[in-house]
Amino acid sequence: MAKIVGVHGINQEFRGSNTIYDRWLPALKDGLERVGARLDSDHEFRCAFYGDLFRGRSKSAIGIPNYDASDIDSDWEKELLLEWWKEAAKVEDDIKGPADLSREKATPKLVQKALNALTGSRFFGGVAEKIVIYFLKQVGGYLHNPDLRQQIRGRIVEAIDQDTRVLVGHSLGSVVCYEALCQHPEWSVEVFVTLGSPLGIKGLIFDRLEPSPVSNLGSWPGSVKRWINIADAGDIVALEKELNPLFNGLVEDKLVYNGSDAHNASNYFTASETGEAIKLGLIDE
Repeated sequence: MAKIVGVHGINQEFRGSNTIYDRWLPALKDGLERVGARLDSDHEFRCAFYGDLFRGRSKSAIGIPNYDASDIDSDWEKELLLEWWKEAAKVEDDIKGPADLSREKATPKLVQKALNALTGSRFFGGVAEKIVIYFLKQVGGYLHNPDLRQQIRGRIVEAIDQDTRVLVGHSLGSVVCYEALCQHPEWSVEVFVTLGSPLGIKGLIFDRLEPSPVSNLGSWPGSVKRWINIADAGDIVALEKELNPLFNGLVEDKLVYNGSDAHNASNYFTASETGEAIKLGLIDE
């Protein structure tokens, strides 16, 4: 089977493993080409897919529910929304952030202000506020629904075998991959690559990882030999760009520039830093 397995993040419920593979494979090849490497066969890469678990069975033609600010009903959702707003204000000059989040409570008015700012940001590309809320609920669904969490991790288990040497997780997929690696130290995966990862968001994601961090340090992911974390400085999802201080082992943090679409998976794959990281797992010792 495949030497490289890629795992997607949120907002992929209307795609599948084949459609994501078709998007990612050329980008992965370009990244490898930039560092003088190549795949011996396209079959060396495959994508694990779990987006359909979020698709649901809508009884109307609406598709995504008409969420509004009142549907952000948990403290966790409010906190992550405000963190996204704060980061957007940090990386985009025309976004005005909250005066002082440490002193302000997540009132309905403040939540609406955050939604207004994010839907008008370059990062979210002018999407409707119900889409931003939908994104929040997908991340929260993984972290707070144990059955769904195990189902999603099961999709990664199905995609990996004794030939797999590199596991690449984008966005929420990096969290799924991390937990799956911790759960399966017997795997032969040698290189773990995280792209646009939210793993370092303390209090909201980092502290909810399985296994739980000990003394403010996360576990090393299974028996991998190298972990390369790659983030764009303007990637709002990757709130914490440096993961090395947070985990028990050497995480190699690298910054890249993805242009205006900072969180785009294909842009990450074409970066030479990503190509170099994946190349490590293709070298026969």
